[in-house]
Amino acid sequence: MAMIAFDNSYRRLPERFHAALEPARATAPVLIAFNAALADELGLDAAALEPVAAELFSGNRLAEGAEPIALAYAGHQFGNFVPQLGDGRALLLGEVIDRKGVRRDIQLKGSGPTPFSRRGDGRAAMGPVLREYIVCEAMHAMGVPTTRALAAVATGDTVWRETPLPGAVLTRVAASHIRIGTFQYFAARQDADALKLLADHVLARHYPGLQDAPRPYLALLEAIIERQARLVAQWMSVGFIHGVMNTDNMAVSGETIDYGPCAFLDGFDRKAVFSSIDRNGRYAYANQPAIAQWNLARLAETLLFLIDPDIDAAIATATECLNRFPQHFSDAWTAAMRRKLGLNLEAEGDATLATALLDLMEAENTDFTIAFRTLSTGPSAEDAIAATASLFRDRTAFLGWAQSWTARLAVEAAPFGTIAARMRAANPAIIPRNHRIEQAIAAAVERGDFAPFHELAAATRQPFDDIAAFDAYRAPPNADERVCETFCGT
Repeated sequence: MAMIAFDNSYRRLPERFHAALEPARATAPVLIAFNAALADELGLDAAALEPVAAELFSGNRLAEGAEPIALAYAGHQFGNFVPQLGDGRALLLGEVIDRKGVRRDIQLKGSGPTPFSRRGDGRAAMGPVLREYIVCEAMHAMGVPTTRALAAVATGDTVWRETPLPGAVLTRVAASHIRIGTFQYFAARQDADALKLLADHVLARHYPGLQDAPRPYLALLEAIIERQARLVAQWMSVGFIHGVMNTDNMAVSGETIDYGPCAFLDGFDRKAVFSSIDRNGRYAYANQPAIAQWNLARLAETLLFLIDPDIDAAIATATECLNRFPQHFSDAWTAAMRRKLGLNLEAEGDATLATALLDLMEAENTDFTIAFRTLSTGPSAEDAIAATASLFRDRTAFLGWAQSWTARLAVEAAPFGTIAARMRAANPAIIPRNHRIEQAIAAAVERGDFAPFHELAAATRQPFDDIAAFDAYRAPPNADERVCETFCGT
């Protein structure tokens, strides 16, 4: 069945990088969702794939050229190092070259136990599969670098967590599944040869322009630091909280990976934590930049011997790189906030202006998405300000801020219609709100009703558009709909 033209470069790395095995069989696979647009982007024949998608993307049938492997990696989980993690419930089927010439992984997630399962069943429950499908596709639509969802398949099997749950498999597409924890795996084993092979593979695959740099491994570290700084700034600009920023959940490609207990802000709160396993708030909304920098320090530790044979010199050089992370993040965050506020030019004080608005929002727990979207609408700045002021109890404080914003808009020397259009392209009207995700999951798991899932997926694929049919998805949760905890699903 030659439907997918695989070319598996990671499989060609030495055996200690991965374990070869086939996925477990699903009892009665049924296709829940198939992303035909993504299939086409990958250069696949969507029309030919869809009739066999349930068998193919449950793992019951392998496309010709597939060479399933579970990848080895380690990681710091909530600050504690675990020297062996690995793909405990996922198999990389292989790699394809997409229509833009980019190499991308196709992986089954929830396809059964592997040598890295650590006594787990290797399965995925339906709820986390649906959550990841919705959220990663929404993030892509909002312009945030992310892994993608190609398919979701119900397996017909029961998985046991706290209660019996229907099982499912997600087919995930990624630039690669190489993580900071992949480097840590080999560093923990003092396997210098493997670390160099891995670094060379990452350079060739993700940063080919750096291969001929005078100090390619230092350039690699610098590039990963910059990409992660931009990524976290983009997360925060749409109110996203990853929830489990362990080093094994940070991809060196700069894509968002592993949507477990993730969530989006409703009311703005820098201290917001949703993950049920983040009991001390390590991965709270505002902590994400500092955690990213900490994780990147762990990556730097694995590259020291490649950066400079003089370990003291390597440490000094890597530290200089890491110390630039806050500025990279600040620049990316300020640029994102300028876009959200309709500012096309750069001016001193823009970051202060944005922070002042967030302070007002935090004081009243104002809805993050609605406030910025409302400020983006109206035939005039005055209309947009009046509409947004209605969201605040302390209207006087907001109107004081709005005077500063109006003065700053004057520097742009552009009509408000142009400014508002820029703002609407940066401020989503619809995000995958936590309560909507939970409602879609409950309908699917409890009643076998996938209509809410499909409607939510459709609404969040067009986050910046004003589509009347999706108006209900703009609304924040009612008091009895609020989601206070999200769960990993493993």
